[in-house]
Amino acid sequence: MSSAEPDHRRDRIALYVLCLGMLMIVLDGTIVNTALPVLKDSLNFSDGNLTWVLNAYLIPFGGLLMLSGRIGDLIGQRRMFLWGMSLFTFASLLCGLAESQEVLIGARFLQGVGGALGSSVILGMIITMYKEPREQGEAIGVYSFVASAGGSLGLLLGGVLTDLLSWHWIFMVNLPIGIATVVAARRLVPDRPGLGLKENKVDVPGAVMLTGGLMIAVYAIVGVEKEGWGSAQTLGLAAVALALLTAFVVRQARIAHPLLPLRIFRSRNVSGANLVLLGVLAGMFSVFFFGARYAGEVLGYSPIEIGLAFLPMTLLLGGVSTRGAQPMAERFGPRNVLMGGLTLIVGGVLLFSLAPVDGSYVVNVLPSMLLLGLGAGLSFPSIMGLAMSGATPEDSGIASGLVNTSMQVGGAIALSVLATFAAERTTSRLADGASDLEALNAGFHVAFWIAAGIAALAIAAAALVLQDERVPAAARAPVGAEELVTLSS
Repeated sequence: MSSAEPDHRRDRIALYVLCLGMLMIVLDGTIVNTALPVLKDSLNFSDGNLTWVLNAYLIPFGGLLMLSGRIGDLIGQRRMFLWGMSLFTFASLLCGLAESQEVLIGARFLQGVGGALGSSVILGMIITMYKEPREQGEAIGVYSFVASAGGSLGLLLGGVLTDLLSWHWIFMVNLPIGIATVVAARRLVPDRPGLGLKENKVDVPGAVMLTGGLMIAVYAIVGVEKEGWGSAQTLGLAAVALALLTAFVVRQARIAHPLLPLRIFRSRNVSGANLVLLGVLAGMFSVFFFGARYAGEVLGYSPIEIGLAFLPMTLLLGGVSTRGAQPMAERFGPRNVLMGGLTLIVGGVLLFSLAPVDGSYVVNVLPSMLLLGLGAGLSFPSIMGLAMSGATPEDSGIASGLVNTSMQVGGAIALSVLATFAAERTTSRLADGASDLEALNAGFHVAFWIAAGIAALAIAAAALVLQDERVPAAARAPVGAEELVTLSS
């Protein structure tokens, strides 16, 4: 047995450890949704306060990803991952033991902080662990499956735990997973030193601008459903967030040691992939949110049945992203594979927009699930690889944080836009005399049409912006050179 074989096996196990940590974080994004009605009754939440069970997690998570990624580059990505997983696990214990609204919301905030610290550097560590393009592409496929399919797994697991045990277990289940992840990561994940804090000073004012701007932006977005897009709160917070983020960008262009080196945006693939990602998210979030509501509120499915309804999509997504996407990317190029996957996502969302009130699973849900599973399985590995293709190892943490920020903040924006138009359509149909279910379903249809349109625009953006240049990893020039070469993963 050659010495390379044990190293390869160690790297493979380390990949699974990192993805297990990512799965725990991603699951938490949807596993709570199925328990919200039970949580409301158990802790006497009002309808308004109940949203903070979700928002208290989303605001720090979305706001800290970019900062966490850059600090991970400086102090070492494994150290940042271990800090994040430890805090997330401890916060999960606090959530599971909570007996009051205040304790649960506070613990959810800590969970969001831990989730940001841990998840921000995972993709960057995977990129630096795997240098050979084929192995790197396969590793990204595993990560993409976890990052994209974990949401549907969360719906199923949340339904099972809530129905069979209690809502406390949707948080307590994180304890064994988190402890095992931390212990295994300390032993198996390579500990590569960071750039160092002495040689690369942390831009504290920039960190405050970036984190504050992103947190305020997320807070404004999650409040849209209640306050409306044109409210004084939404517009005021949006103006403050825009001012902070603009000041941050101006500062990064002028200082010697920027928190976010703007050179990474010189790569068309880094900038373009994060833009195209919004189209993928619009399609997938519309189905996760409105598709789950259609199954539960229109077809009358239980939480467990909703999770099972999404299972075919999850299984197909997993098979394609881990086995089929990389060979197709090597043959046709990741950009073309991404465009094909987006086309399938558009088709799956449009099929959902035709689902009637008296629909059935086999006719109106399953075909969409199959198209979406195949489309997402092809899209996510390609877009993740393209988004990281212009980042040097020194910038891999910030590039990873950028991708995750695009997913979280972009997903929140897409969902808020879709929810607003869906609610307006439902209200309009009720005023016209439609039944409650007909009006509700009409709102879902509008959300699906808009999501399909955004995903279709992403296909055009991919065709115009992204590039397919196949070069060996060793030949990659540093980001910031006159001519950037991009690595096809």
